[in-house]
Amino acid sequence: MLSRFTILALVALVAAFVYQDHMPWPSGGAPTSADRVIVTHGQSATPDAPRLTGPVRVVDGDTIRLGDHRIRLHGIDAPESDQACLDAQGAPWACGDAATERLAAMIGADPVHCIERDIDHYRRIIGECFAGVTNLNAALVAEGLAFAYRRFSMDYAALEDEARSEARGIWAGTVQAPWDHRRDPQHLLTQQVAATGSTLFAQEQVVARNDRSGYHPPGDCVIKGNINRRGERIYHTPSSPWYSRTRVDKSRGQRWFCSEEEARAAGWRAPYR
Repeated sequence: MLSRFTILALVALVAAFVYQDHMPWPSGGAPTSADRVIVTHGQSATPDAPRLTGPVRVVDGDTIRLGDHRIRLHGIDAPESDQACLDAQGAPWACGDAATERLAAMIGADPVHCIERDIDHYRRIIGECFAGVTNLNAALVAEGLAFAYRRFSMDYAALEDEARSEARGIWAGTVQAPWDHRRDPQHLLTQQVAATGSTLFAQEQVVARNDRSGYHPPGDCVIKGNINRRGERIYHTPSSPWYSRTRVDKSRGQRWFCSEEEARAAGWRAPYR
């Protein structure tokens, strides 16, 4: 028969194996910031989902670049970089920039560990990402700097509900959902608005920006057919990260489409990222 010591040792070994197998990255210790991107496989949301580890560059409040990989944080949607929110007194503040800065601060110089959850039609990795033991997706929602993207996942819905009830971050005043902002922005932060901090001036700038033709759909056909400087025909849906910055100039052959199928049939393609 096995001794009591041998049995305890076997139990400890099995427990250690199970714990390591469920870590959000392949090994128990985080690599140094000098490590290159490492791609491994293991158990996560789906069997054998790829995991990526390495130093990152923050793109915006819900997007990072890890090596050659552009990663969109799973289950959340942060205010856009050009987006302003209004505080409890109605004054504008740069909530999009605040989300970006907070994400960068949580990461610091540390490597990030991401579990791939999906690949979107812009060929971005949809990932659940960690800096140390901090779940970056969850932290941004919990601090009131991002929405739970309920259209795609309910993983962070409870955290958003709590942030709303505590009036944290964007929930302390007025905020337009980022997916609505990309389609029809109501609050835009220009450099002049940031400098003056004037609510009245902010409202005037919003009106002026919204009056610029080509940025907002004239009807129900909301997909922008753009032609870039290289002559490439690229369409942008309202979920595209470039949508709010893209202008349709009909004098250059650009146009609006009612569906992606229509755009592809006319010779346009989706953006690569």
